[in-house]
Amino acid sequence: MLEQGVEVPRALASGPSAFIPAKEILKEGPDQDILIESFLSMGRVDLITMVMALHPAYLSCFLRTQHALLEMDGPLPRHWRHYIVVMAAARHHCSYVVQQHSAGFLEAGGEENWLSGLQHAPIKLRSLQTLNKLLAHRPWLITQKHVQELVCPGADPRWSLAELIHAVVLMAHAHSLCSFVWGCGLNPEPDHIGGYTFQLPSPSHPPHSPQCPAHEDGRQEIVDGAERSESIPTAVVRGAPPDLVLRLVEDQEFRYEDFAPRGEQSPNTMRAQDYSWEDHGFSLVNRLLPDMGQLLDEKFQVVRNLTYNRMAMHEDVDTHTLRKALWNYIHCLYGIRYDDYDYGSVNVLLERSLKVFVKTMACHPEQTTARVYHAFWRDFRHSEKVHANLIVMEARLQAALLYVLRAITHYMR
Repeated sequence: MLEQGVEVPRALASGPSAFIPAKEILKEGPDQDILIESFLSMGRVDLITMVMALHPAYLSCFLRTQHALLEMDGPLPRHWRHYIVVMAAARHHCSYVVQQHSAGFLEAGGEENWLSGLQHAPIKLRSLQTLNKLLAHRPWLITQKHVQELVCPGADPRWSLAELIHAVVLMAHAHSLCSFVWGCGLNPEPDHIGGYTFQLPSPSHPPHSPQCPAHEDGRQEIVDGAERSESIPTAVVRGAPPDLVLRLVEDQEFRYEDFAPRGEQSPNTMRAQDYSWEDHGFSLVNRLLPDMGQLLDEKFQVVRNLTYNRMAMHEDVDTHTLRKALWNYIHCLYGIRYDDYDYGSVNVLLERSLKVFVKTMACHPEQTTARVYHAFWRDFRHSEKVHANLIVMEARLQAALLYVLRAITHYMR
């Protein structure tokens, strides 16, 4: 081909992840059935699936939920669903998810110019921007007023409650998926921008992708001078997000802030016994979006109970207390507390480097670097780190949903 003057694109990355050696992902031997299931539901096996396949029981639930959200009968048209995911992923500068669902949006008949900027999308979709921003970064600020503005009879354009719940679950799903993508250092897909090159490999300049989270290229981390038990780098200098992401973000300066910085009046903590997924959120979702509550519940259960009874070099280990500490720590970052839980055990069970990773991933995943990933659980398998990623992703998803579902419940009273 080359002698005929035709340039052939080559994949830039070797393997799905910049953090995890490809042989590790393949060595654990993904379950073939699950990869076939993925191929049949999406028409391809993407890199997310390949990494999640380290935990087949979870992947199966994830694929069922995502398929129902994007493809099954529901109140929103299919191209809108993909566009909502694109809008949500852009908040975390996640060009992987943005590009994946931009393709899905176009395949479903979406108009290309919507992707060139939010101003080209229908007003009804743009009216989700405030909710999208709060869900991504500070969900505890969501109130029934935000719901009212979208669904009350005078709202223009008006969302039905069923449409809104569908949109909300899509946004929260996308935000948490960005945590997974950044937290596992996923490379771009071969057909994504930054996933291929036309250059021949040069020994002195190995190619690298502008969006690949692993290449630190001398990026310095600026660390907050004040040391707190989980103070983490407040800014990571990385390549600017590509334009295809930035043109889909309004109010770019709005980011996560600690739920209750020391010495400040905190918003009201959400007490789990006042509003919980099991007692309140589950039934509301199931009522407004049939079967979705069931699918989400199964996914939460699977990730919370997932164990191989081993840790690093040790076999026959009960990992329940560690998994619970991770889940409750993430909910704590989001202002949700359990009265019957001893939070002292979080500091005992979660080493500082693990807290740094978890907080980065749960709160500003776009700042995850290879250094942050490699610093925790040094003797653990990569599959165990991916397991931790899944817990972060699902705990974050549930926390965000609880706030918006509580607001919807208050509106409906």
